[in-house]
Amino acid sequence: MDQLLTMLKTDLGILTTTLYDQRLTQYLQAAFTAIRQEGATTLNLDDALDAQLIVMYAAWLFRRRDAMEGMPRMVRWALNNRIMAEKAGAET
Repeated sequence: MDQLLTMLKTDLGILTTTLYDQRLTQYLQAAFTAIRQEGATTLNLDDALDAQLIVMYAAWLFRRRDAMEGMPRMVRWALNNRIMAEKAGAET
């Protein structure tokens, strides 16, 4: 989870502080849970694509807290592809 936290902080541009670490970790956990609830039940934190999906989803959760905008197309596309790959039995 530490690697995902670093990736998320890089995405959000807040690498120089640890003030948000606990909150961002919660966003990562929420993203992991939400993605599993969407249907990607075999997420692997060691898989680069799964890790990136979790980080993208968590970044969206963090950013939307103020804007309350819908999920960006890029995140929805990656999520749908991950779910479909799992349902088809393909390796992610």
